[in-house]
Amino acid sequence: MTSFWSWYVVILTTFTLVALVWLVLATRKGQHSDTTDQTVGHVYDGIEEYDNPLPRWWFMLYIGTVVFSVGYLVLYPGMGNWKGILPGYDGGWTSAKQWEREVARADEKYGPIFAKYASMSIQDVAADEDAQKMGSRLFANHCAICHGSDAKGSPGFPNLTDKDWRWGGDADTIMTTILHGRTGVMPAWGEVIGEDGVKNVSAYVRGELAGLPLTDADSFDLEHGKQVFAQTCVACHGPDGTGMAVLGSPDLTSPGGWIYGQSLTQIQQTVRYGRTGVMPPQQEFLGNDKVHLLAAYVYGLSRD
Repeated sequence: MTSFWSWYVVILTTFTLVALVWLVLATRKGQHSDTTDQTVGHVYDGIEEYDNPLPRWWFMLYIGTVVFSVGYLVLYPGMGNWKGILPGYDGGWTSAKQWEREVARADEKYGPIFAKYASMSIQDVAADEDAQKMGSRLFANHCAICHGSDAKGSPGFPNLTDKDWRWGGDADTIMTTILHGRTGVMPAWGEVIGEDGVKNVSAYVRGELAGLPLTDADSFDLEHGKQVFAQTCVACHGPDGTGMAVLGSPDLTSPGGWIYGQSLTQIQQTVRYGRTGVMPPQQEFLGNDKVHLLAAYVYGLSRD
């Protein structure tokens, strides 16, 4: 903030506080010291306003708010470039410094607990009841927004309670996924294989690979769909359609793991326009110890 605007804020704020105090003192001067039947002449719908003084408690509360405001502006930023003199904050209070202090206190209190669980295997942590309670709270705070509070996912986000895993469901892979994140890309094939190719390969995936019922099956050329699959899809999903964990490509024979839907229309949309999914990395945000506990919780979800 430039000096001009800093002084503008200081002068305006000071004037406002002084004016508020003057206003209440000026209006209080000359008021009756006790109650009276005299009115001020204001009448609305038969209701008249008595010329009585403000209650003393109200007046003292008003003055108290002004005093509080002055104290706040001394301790905290608010008067232009003034940083405040709140103890414990080098260079003045900021919300970022407040957050850092709270995180430091939490790390000091809970750090040893996280470190204890980090020294255990994920399998052992997953079997520890107290660790699972802590993991559930971490999950609720950092993962539920995408995967749901019950971890059963939502459109575009996988269910973590079943056996369908894109990148692998073993302990080490789950840990790696949370630490470093994942990016899954399904390229758009609409312009490459044409609309007939989109419809036929989608029907092939749903009917032949996944074994799901097809409405109006006679309207699709499943043999053509099989050929399109062999030419464009096997590189990621494999010749049998069971997917490749190294690429994060889903198993097309297990529709329970299809996070964008199982209907023929939804499959066609995926093939036609492609999909992009991102799991953000949590290592820098949560740290290794918390991720270890969180990975153990997720690992245990599909093994209950």
